[in-house]
Amino acid sequence: MRTVYVNGEFLPETEAKISIFDRSFLFADGVYEVTSVLDGKLIDFTGHMKRLERSLAELKFQFKPDIDQLLEAHRELVKLNDITEGLIYLQVSRGSAGDRDFAIDPQTPPTIVMFTQSKSLIKSALAERGQKIVTFPDIRWRRSDIKTTQLLYASLLKTDAAAKGKDDAWMVLDGYVTEGSSNNAYIVTKDGTIVTRELSTDILHGITRAAVLKCAEELQLKVEERHFTIEEAQNAAEAFSTSASAFVCPVVEVDDKPIGDGVPGPVAKRLREIYIDANRKMAI
Repeated sequence: MRTVYVNGEFLPETEAKISIFDRSFLFADGVYEVTSVLDGKLIDFTGHMKRLERSLAELKFQFKPDIDQLLEAHRELVKLNDITEGLIYLQVSRGSAGDRDFAIDPQTPPTIVMFTQSKSLIKSALAERGQKIVTFPDIRWRRSDIKTTQLLYASLLKTDAAAKGKDDAWMVLDGYVTEGSSNNAYIVTKDGTIVTRELSTDILHGITRAAVLKCAEELQLKVEERHFTIEEAQNAAEAFSTSASAFVCPVVEVDDKPIGDGVPGPVAKRLREIYIDANRKMAI
């Protein structure tokens, strides 16, 4: 029985309730963040909160979160649920004005919910063997940089990928990879250059992405932020993805074609090690 957070209260999960008229339920009118927990501490909390503030602003929420209160609530959830390794999900919806209406009432108080998920992050069978990826068209709305709760297409892609015996999906727009269903996508060229799509409204501005690129810089690895094709990925030396829930996770196959030797490559392995070590030290 988990303890969850709803609008300032810590409650048993079976007692947590929100209105059926909440706009997150009716319109997916909400944003979220996922913060990793290692050794009972929060990974890159400040980065996640800055992105939360940006998402809220982009959707014209009138609500401005109290980051100190959210930090205290995150820590309390870790304590109450005895989480040493796992995730904390924070969702902020535009709340309920009491009835269904497409038009937004800016005075509606938000709904804020948080819950934990115990998960092994360091020891990952998927990271050990590498992901097999299948590609799909990217037909999402064109503000993928906002971390909203409208995740139906990503959910369908993950389900379709699993049905094909694959681990995840990468999306393609106008012939170029945008990102994974819930992660940023990368390739490593045969000369050792790390390539990932540049920041724009087409992809999520990953907090883990920023941290991993900083690790690459410290390792003096060359990085290019640009478009790349599926064919380029299939002919790369290696590939990987990054996310808060999987850190750096190698990719060994795209659309049934092995990448490199078909096993996790040295660049992805090293970046995963460096990222985990660095963020463990900086966790709060």
